[in-house]
Amino acid sequence: MYQSYSIADTFGIPAPATMKVEGFMAGQNAYVPAQKPYVFRKDHLRDVLAFLGSHNGDGLYLTGPTGSGKTSLLEQVAARLNWGVHSVTGHGRLELNDLLGQYMLVDGGAMKWIDGPLTLAVRLGHVLLINEIDAIDPAELIGLNEIVEGKPLTIPQTGDVITPHPKFRLVATGNSAGSGDQSGLYQGVLRQNLAFLDRFRLMEVGYPEPEDEMKLLADVVPSMPETVRESMIKVANQIRKVFIGGADGGGMLSVTLSTRGLVRWASLVATFKSAPNALAYSLDRALTFRAEPAEREAIHRIAKDVFGDDWQV
Repeated sequence: MYQSYSIADTFGIPAPATMKVEGFMAGQNAYVPAQKPYVFRKDHLRDVLAFLGSHNGDGLYLTGPTGSGKTSLLEQVAARLNWGVHSVTGHGRLELNDLLGQYMLVDGGAMKWIDGPLTLAVRLGHVLLINEIDAIDPAELIGLNEIVEGKPLTIPQTGDVITPHPKFRLVATGNSAGSGDQSGLYQGVLRQNLAFLDRFRLMEVGYPEPEDEMKLLADVVPSMPETVRESMIKVANQIRKVFIGGADGGGMLSVTLSTRGLVRWASLVATFKSAPNALAYSLDRALTFRAEPAEREAIHRIAKDVFGDDWQV
């Protein structure tokens, strides 16, 4: 059922051959995320693997700006370890019962209990991944306090008491660290209960370094010239700086070019490479069509400054 994986071979980072991590054996598990090209950052990988190896009664809370790779980090680690993941996106109307499950009408007119994502993860030894956890009502999340610590999960509707599988883990992601949004960039972010947050290890995930994004783009669009990839990453980092702003709050843009958006831009450039204005055309569809007209002009101005004569609108 379990298998040891070489850290160097599995995650493509320098590590002694003796360093291994335990995961699941490959099999037909529909809950294992699809494996995609990914460049692992050593510090982030170390913290995630340490948590998966031994949670010691903690959850793991990944915080950072939008599109910095919080979700994909956990999913791509799990994909390579064949570890099932049940993903939920938080919102203001999400209740604890949505995570536990519900009775549903089945063939024959009978009512049958169907496990929710939390219950399944607890039973099967998978990861429950709650994205945008800081958008959920703090009163609902208090109900997770005991299960984070590894205590049995009680299903009030059925009376079942489930002892968590030893491989069960709870991971959360959020644009804030649970103390509310101080930047004004993220609407709907709520201040979370301190007792709940105290049950998590906190890990900050910022945007990757340029060399890491270069490796990622080389995997995604290997035919693209290196100089073009370098310029695209420069554009992305300039947009991010304007988006994040300074210590006084958010910047002048309401959108940003995340790593996810950067990959989308590069993929579209490869798709429309024969077009005379492939760079600008693809950037519009990857990002700027979501922005206000004045912001579009600012983004195109950033790109033109970086690309020079190669930039066409």
